[in-house]
Amino acid sequence: MSNFLNCGAGAALLALTLVACKDGGSAVNPRASQKPGGDPMFTMGTGSASTLLGRATFTDPDNQTFDVKRITDGWQMQIKAKPAFDIAVQRIKFNAGGQSGWHRHPGPVFIQVVYGQMTFYQADDPTCSPIVRSAGQGYLDLGERPHIAVNATQDSAINIVTYFAPPGAVLKIDADAPGNCPF
Repeated sequence: MSNFLNCGAGAALLALTLVACKDGGSAVNPRASQKPGGDPMFTMGTGSASTLLGRATFTDPDNQTFDVKRITDGWQMQIKAKPAFDIAVQRIKFNAGGQSGWHRHPGPVFIQVVYGQMTFYQADDPTCSPIVRSAGQGYLDLGERPHIAVNATQDSAINIVTYFAPPGAVLKIDADAPGNCPF
């Protein structure tokens, strides 16, 4: 049986450090700031507001490997971690033209678009092809490579984001604009 540990103080600290978000409009095509010499710097997210809904650590005190498996009528799900993991849930509202900035994560991230439409771009896609998700659709980001989320519409969009991460890890790791996209 798993042991559920609440990280209330950590959640408050996380809410302060998770993402630098601010309300306000921005161009749909974000641009990286330039360092002296022309090298790109981290892109900042703009036009979004986030709320951490909760974060908790899951561990099995009797075993060094947390392992939950469920098989029902031909459907199978398994979650394994060693020795433990955090689950954090965040609500992110993107204003029209809002974007996350290029970033990655320490673990997999399940994104549910619950209102509006979002477009995702991957740093390792040489064609910078948009991946569009609308309300009721999900997007799985393994967290390994930088990506950006953009609300390219004239309406707001809301995502519910579920992070799986090592205990206490920062959930968003800023990244340089990769150069494969024109923004």
